[in-house]
Amino acid sequence: MKSLKAETHELSKPHVQLDIINNHNDRIKSLSKFEDKLDGIGLFPLRPTGIEIFQMNVGYMCNMTCKHCHVDAGPDRQEIMSKETFEYCLKALRSSDIQTVDLTGGAPEMNPHFRWFVGEVSKLGKQVIVRSNLTILTTNKFSDLPEFFKEHEVEVTCSLPFYSRSRTDRQRGEGTYDKSIVALKRLNEIGYGKKDTGLKLNLVYNPVGAFLPGDQEEIKQEFKKELKRKHDIEFNDLFTITNLPISRFLNFLLMSGNLEDYMEKLVESFNPSAAMGVMCRNTISVGWDGSLYDCDFNQMLEMETHQDSVQHICDFDLDKLNNREILVNQHCFGCTAGAGSSCGGATT
Repeated sequence: MKSLKAETHELSKPHVQLDIINNHNDRIKSLSKFEDKLDGIGLFPLRPTGIEIFQMNVGYMCNMTCKHCHVDAGPDRQEIMSKETFEYCLKALRSSDIQTVDLTGGAPEMNPHFRWFVGEVSKLGKQVIVRSNLTILTTNKFSDLPEFFKEHEVEVTCSLPFYSRSRTDRQRGEGTYDKSIVALKRLNEIGYGKKDTGLKLNLVYNPVGAFLPGDQEEIKQEFKKELKRKHDIEFNDLFTITNLPISRFLNFLLMSGNLEDYMEKLVESFNPSAAMGVMCRNTISVGWDGSLYDCDFNQMLEMETHQDSVQHICDFDLDKLNNREILVNQHCFGCTAGAGSSCGGATT
């Protein structure tokens, strides 16, 4: 399976994606606008509550090509963060009191400067989160990463669509489940997910189809029970994340004829409490080339931070970023539907 970009697919173009979720047909056009929903609860324009999380997408290259991926990541993607951009990120972190550095991709581990950067951030006393697809940890080149993570007390947050082989492989490719279980067992062996070790192991759950995730706590307990029963695997927390209607998931919605129903569900499920806690209010997203975004989803749509704020990491200014206007569009309904959705799971 190739990435949409490698196929020169129309949906690899951000402006095409935005046009579809706004203007695909009369039914889509008739839906409420996200900014109007925010205005109705006194939140427009949306502004930060204060940046606490420095999220970096260090490259779109990945060893997998998952059907739901909002990044359109894969082995054929060549966008990779340079060491110069990493240096700018370190400079920004040294000059701020931001305590959490969240590394994502693609597979962030594939960036050649990944280990060096994790070591440098650890020296600053910051908390590092790595978002791993698990399967990368079973390859020869990266098989020693669990020990590296432990050495630097990295918090590992992993994608696992379900606790069954069939549903996991259907979303992420044949053999994914078995490799993921091998990686989780290895992480458990060295203390991750175990009580009193301080080594945090979290799972991320995305629905397989065109529906919202269920109750996060219920799904967490179900995963804990089944993974323990089947494989004696333990983990700390589970985060439910709603699939946003962009990139490959948007392609799935169009191909399956579910776009209109799904967009209507997101709009009808708008939750003012979830809107209060959207992740763009306490997070800044750094793209592989150093461009700044309000969140990783805006990054994929090439919606850079507001023009009146800072738009590149080399010009990092925490005060300006904390007072910027956050850019929104129709995809943002995904983060405010039901219990809400963020990189840290439900927001309410």
